[in-house]
Amino acid sequence: MKILIVEDEPKVATFIKKGLEENHYESDVAYDGRSAEKLAYQYSYDLFIIDIIIPFVSGLDLCKQFKQKTPDIPVLLLTALGTTEDKLLGFDAGADDYLVKPFEFRELLARVKVLLKNAGIKHDTVNRLVVADLELDLDKKVAKRGNQIIELTAKEFSLLEYFMRNRGRVLSRSDITEKVWDVDFNFGSNVVDVYVNILRKKIDKDAAHRLIHTKIGMGYIFGE
Repeated sequence: MKILIVEDEPKVATFIKKGLEENHYESDVAYDGRSAEKLAYQYSYDLFIIDIIIPFVSGLDLCKQFKQKTPDIPVLLLTALGTTEDKLLGFDAGADDYLVKPFEFRELLARVKVLLKNAGIKHDTVNRLVVADLELDLDKKVAKRGNQIIELTAKEFSLLEYFMRNRGRVLSRSDITEKVWDVDFNFGSNVVDVYVNILRKKIDKDAAHRLIHTKIGMGYIFGE
């Protein structure tokens, strides 16, 4: 599970991120509304934790945007504003839950688990990744670009899944070997380059827009 924390107080953001990662949730932090918009556009998240009072774009406006774009992804609002009117404004913006500061982390964690569990029920029939016109069905293990099914080996499927889950992010060869092959990177090996080239031929060869791009000296980046 991947969670975006939108919180402008570094100590609070670090506290939440550390607690979530100790409980095996991957998390990113945005310290203002604009950064949160960029991250949400680039990556896929399973939950948003948003402070209401943040710079540039308010948490309420951010909640509205996220709910319009991805209505099934839960939003948990965090704020020091705890009146009934404040809570109603949060729920009117589309929030799924509302937690008033200060709070104990175990209460936050309990709410996160409930929100993710409920979201999982809503998503259990749609277990797939989509980038542009490329779709990866994780249950049936089928890749499809447009209306064309792409035949992949198990390792090619794993590599493509890793790329799609990290779209927009530069991935080094050591990142890829660690996550896809579960081994440390051997600088004398070209196995990553070989597999990436095979994948390119299968998904990008006849497409109008390429999805796998090389960042010279750094690795690869996946996306439009």
